[in-house]
Amino acid sequence: MTLPNSPEARDIAAHLHPYTNAKKHLEIGPMMIESGQGVYVEDRTGKRYLEAMAGLWSVNVGFNEPRLIEAATAQMRKLPYYHTFGHKSHGPAVDLAEKLVGMAPVPMSKAFFTNSGSEANDTAMKMIWYRANALGQPQRKKIIARDRGYHGVTIASASLTGLPANHASFDLPIAGVLHTGSPHFWRDAHPGESEEEFSTRRAAELAALIEAEGPETIAAFFAEPIMGAGGVIVPPQGYWPKIQEVLRRYDILFVADEVICGFGRTGHMFGSQAFDLTPDMMTLSKGLSSSYLPISALLANDKVLAPIIEESDRIGTFGHGFTAGGHPVAAAVALESIAVIEERDLVGNAARTGAYLHQRLSALADHPLIGETRGLGLIGAVELVADKAARKALEKPGQLGAAVNARLLERGVITRNMGDALAFSPPLIITEAQIDELVEALTGALDDTLADLPR
Repeated sequence: MTLPNSPEARDIAAHLHPYTNAKKHLEIGPMMIESGQGVYVEDRTGKRYLEAMAGLWSVNVGFNEPRLIEAATAQMRKLPYYHTFGHKSHGPAVDLAEKLVGMAPVPMSKAFFTNSGSEANDTAMKMIWYRANALGQPQRKKIIARDRGYHGVTIASASLTGLPANHASFDLPIAGVLHTGSPHFWRDAHPGESEEEFSTRRAAELAALIEAEGPETIAAFFAEPIMGAGGVIVPPQGYWPKIQEVLRRYDILFVADEVICGFGRTGHMFGSQAFDLTPDMMTLSKGLSSSYLPISALLANDKVLAPIIEESDRIGTFGHGFTAGGHPVAAAVALESIAVIEERDLVGNAARTGAYLHQRLSALADHPLIGETRGLGLIGAVELVADKAARKALEKPGQLGAAVNARLLERGVITRNMGDALAFSPPLIITEAQIDELVEALTGALDDTLADLPR
């Protein structure tokens, strides 16, 4: 029961929540998180939860890391804010730009700072259009993304996103944004089709879309190395080599959305390294600062930037930017977060403990409610089914996922169901013992849900 004047009641009265059933929220209110330490958070009642989503795929160094707090405090005292408009700059922005360009897995020229993954992808789209005009190719503006991909929620980035809930009633996607098929082999493969054959088909579908639209009209292709919010979809054998060959054949820019995969999540510093990707642009956020402060970045190579630089001279300015882009405090925290990841070998820990996580999840494959387990490093998912043979959950999509998710919450684990897939993306500091805690809670939640299902 929500008490009058409680934080829960005040939240109901004053706060519209993202990704929430707004009407249902008026009835049930929020779960109030009060504190965090390591891989755990506590709610207002004092109950502790293992945060198996690292917040939103992002608190890589764990909650309450003193070094990040100290970095923010020191920078706040020195220079609490300055911008980077009109030839102005400051030390943390320069240091972070230099660090990101230097650590990129393929040659990149410069970093542009924004505040969220959505803004970074939105900025990438604007730069791609600006570049096309600079090159005298005003017809080359169409952009291809993928079904079930996730790239954000601004008007442009939500158009790239390939999930129905991000389009319905928003009048999206906008014109010029196209979608090709998801790389989910388990869900989308034809009967008897091998992974290589499936990948060949997906690449052929991409090429056919390009030909149908006109190659001279296609500017870029956006994709996550591993799909995150679309259900943690790991591309099958041969997928990325075949897709990249199509992009090279038609001279189409490749934008790698590293917002979730970047900074160690896959057991590599960047997801692009896990799959030998050669993007022209990379969008970064979330793990960049371990989400302690809002910051994101767009990296671009010379092929992208050289025409943009010339066009800005012709016009007189590159007329785009954000008040808080490259904020000195956020940049200082991001630099410290990267330092912690590097010094404590959290990328290596993600590879090692991630392998253990997938071993433990794979051992649940025979459970009546599990259709597939998948993932890489410290990002994984289990696909829930009520009918293994038909690969179907319950009649209402997402109902089974929500039921298991609720049972997990009762057992002290916070995760997220994307439809009927349960995702796991814990802080990179997690131990094998804490993974055991997570998987034991999952096993209990599965058993509880199975007992509750109609026979």
